[in-house]
Amino acid sequence: MKNKTLYFLLAGLIITSFFINSCKKTDNSNIPNLLTTGVWELASLEVDHYIGDSRMSTDTITCDTTQLFTFNKDNTCTYTNYSCKPQPTAKGTWSLTSNKLYLSSDIVVQDTTAAGKSQPFLAVQMVNLGQFSLVFNTGDIGAYYTSTQVRTIKRYGFIRQKIISN
Repeated sequence: MKNKTLYFLLAGLIITSFFINSCKKTDNSNIPNLLTTGVWELASLEVDHYIGDSRMSTDTITCDTTQLFTFNKDNTCTYTNYSCKPQPTAKGTWSLTSNKLYLSSDIVVQDTTAAGKSQPFLAVQMVNLGQFSLVFNTGDIGAYYTSTQVRTIKRYGFIRQKIISN
C-alpha cells in the first residue's frame, strides 16, 4: 500500500512538472530594462559617407551642448538639445522590433536642415547596448543597396549617466 501511494505521488509530481515547464515563457529580454535605466548622454557622433560598401569619408561632429536621450518604461522618451542647439526637450514614444535589433522613435526635433525639423530616430539599428554604452546607426541603414548608391550613416555613441538620488 505504501509503495502504491509513493508511486502515485511520484507520477503526479512528474506530470505536474511537465505542465509547468511546457507553459509559454514570457519575453525575458533585458534590453528594455537596459534602455530605461538612467539617462543616455551623447558622447560621440560620426557621419560616414559611402558609395556602395566603400566608405568615402567620415565627419566627426563635436558639440558644446549636452544632449540627453531618456527612455521611460511606459515607452515614452525625450531628447534634449538635438543638433547642438539649445532647445526645448523633444518628446515622443519608442518601440523595439520583435528581434530587439532595431528601435523606432517618433521624436520630432529641430535641426539645421532646410526643413528645420526631422525624426532622426525613426529607424535605428542598435549596434551595441551594454550596461554603460549604447551605439545607434541611423540614416541609410537598409540591407540592400547597389554598388553605386550613395549612402550616409550617422553613428551615435551614448554613455549612461549615473542616477543621483536625493
